[in-house]
Amino acid sequence: MQQEVLDLIEAAAAAGEQAAVATVVSTIRSAPRQPGSKFVVTESGRMVGSVSGGCVEADVATRAQELFSGADAGVVHYGVADSDAWEVGLSCGGEIDVYLEKADPSFWTAIQEVLNEDGYGMLYTDTATGEKRFERGVLEATELREDGVFAEVVEGPLRVVIFGAAEAAEHLCAYGKQLGWRTTVVDPRPALATPERLPSAGSIVKSWPEDLGDIVDERTVVVTLSHEERLDIPAVASALRANARYVGAIGAKKTQERRKAALLEQGFTEDDLARINGPAGLDLGGRQPSQIALAIAAEIVQVTSGGARRKPAPAAA
Repeated sequence: MQQEVLDLIEAAAAAGEQAAVATVVSTIRSAPRQPGSKFVVTESGRMVGSVSGGCVEADVATRAQELFSGADAGVVHYGVADSDAWEVGLSCGGEIDVYLEKADPSFWTAIQEVLNEDGYGMLYTDTATGEKRFERGVLEATELREDGVFAEVVEGPLRVVIFGAAEAAEHLCAYGKQLGWRTTVVDPRPALATPERLPSAGSIVKSWPEDLGDIVDERTVVVTLSHEERLDIPAVASALRANARYVGAIGAKKTQERRKAALLEQGFTEDDLARINGPAGLDLGGRQPSQIALAIAAEIVQVTSGGARRKPAPAAA
């Protein structure tokens, strides 16, 4: 959930203004925003967020003002723009359905309170009746269902736990800061796990993976960067047991093979090992720490945003 969206709804309520929330509920072809993307407009014309990257926001803002004057909430379809007829639409060739409604400040305040507690859940909106409900602690697919109910994940910033205070860890944290991630670097070596080496890290934990408790869960992204098996293997094992959202581990082929052999001995299956992105990162060709971190950040975005997950390499004959 975009924090700026919740902030503007709260600010509008405090100022005695109405606010409208537009949500992308479905897309066709190369739509610029994913389902769940939001755009908020207030009576005074303040706006945050986006549903199309700029193509249809002006029309949505106009419709929002009509909503404040008594128009009904509902789904608006935007197709391909017609430049000759000056028809509003998407220049990318995609199509989107946007659900536009007036914001109920009390409802969105309750959502903010859940996020403040590091909670998460699913928000269900009936696009025919406008009825909304929230189920805490549930994670399902964000999608428009056949019955017209739009289900979307509501959670705070992506949590990224990096094992190993390597140089690439600082670069990955710096990218994460720009992407709005909540990063934690874990390393038991006091000389390496310092704010001076990792100024961009959200937090630094001087610990072994076995001593961390429940820092990793199904919403967490886990990356190992240490080149130290005593740290990497327990970290990957912890991530697999928790069904972490993404599991990435650096290392050349022989390192990956040794790691997998050790994990098999611990009782993990081949299906479990297939969840490991190793070596972590998209193949961008770079070898510098900053480039490696960029490749890993790109793969995290790909996997956590619903992009195609990289298939594991076929087993050696």
